[in-house]
Parts: sequence; structure tokens; C-alpha cells
Amino acid sequence: AACPAGERLCSSGEASGGSGTYTRHGFVYASLAGCLRRRSEESALPVVSVVRDAESQLLPDVGAVVTCKVCSINSRFAKVHILYIGSTPLKSTFRGTIRREDIRATEKDKVEVYKSFRPGDIVLAKVISLGDAQSNYLLSTAENELGVVVARSEAGVPMVPISWCEMQCPRTHTKDFRKVARVQPQFLQT
Repeated sequence: AACPAGERLCSSGEASGGSGTYTRHGFVYASLAGCLRRRSEESALPVVSVVRDAESQLLPDVGAVVTCKVCSINSRFAKVHILYIGSTPLKSTFRGTIRREDIRATEKDKVEVYKSFRPGDIVLAKVISLGDAQSNYLLSTAENELGVVVARSEAGVPMVPISWCEMQCPRTHTKDFRKVARVQPQFLQT
């Protein structure tokens, strides 16, 4: 059965909440729109879960960590395409912008976009606002965990981070400036 987000599914005495649900005041609610599934466990209560419709589009939300690819840069911002929300790949591409002042948490006035990102870089960023008329999402990389996770050198080789602001080509040993992410394993996209 299809159910909208927020619908009360049952009391928590009848079933326990699985994925896509939350429990509040003794009732299980749908936390997303989708199809209701009920699974019986041998000993315990049955588990209700809500599975997202394959057709329904996941949208980036404020606070979500997204994986994106840098398309172009200028002195004021980097334009990116959002590819993943968390670990979920997106069916359609969303455009995002990382403004110069949102790249780093400290010394914002000294930040230079071309020393932080290059086109083709894969970047972890956080959605800070749902953007403007051009439907661009505003993104930030100001936390230590956010920033460039994959970059290729001029030689086309994946670069290795050597500090929070530099990456090095393992083949030519040339160094490039980047706003490097201190990657947490759960966000690593292969």
C-alpha cells in the first residue's frame, strides 16, 4: 500500500518501526513517502517499513552531505553537479554552487577558489540552502570532513592528500593546492 510521509501506520504495540519510519508517542509513522511493507519476525513483533518508490525522486535537503563533481570555477565560486545524497546515487543531476566564503571555516577572506577546487574534482559538501531562481543549491565545505575527496593530476593520476590544503601526484610528485576533506569512511564513494 502507498503511504505519504508522516502518515500514522500503527501503534508501536502492534509492530516495531523499520527503515523509513519513526516512532513517536507510542505510534509508528512513515518518515518518507513510499510503499508500506510488513515483515513478520518469528519471536518479536512484526516490523513495518516504508520503501521509497523507485520513481519518487530523492531531493537534496538543507544539512544533507552530498557528493558532487566540480564543473567550472571562477574567482567567486565553484559550480558543481550533485551526484549522491549520502550514499544514494541521484537519477537526475542537481546543480550546486560553492561560494568562496563557504569553502573554509577560517580565514575566509584569504580563500582562493582555484587553490581549493579544480574542474573534475569529486567533493563532499553540505547543503546550506536551496538556492535561487536558477535552482542552484548552495553548498559549503567549511567543515574538516568536507572538501575534495578525489582529484586527478595533470598526468591523469588520482592524487594523494598530503595535508588539509595540498594533494600530490604519485607519478610526477607535483603538488597542487586543494581544500582537502578529512574523509570519514562512511562517505567514501568508490
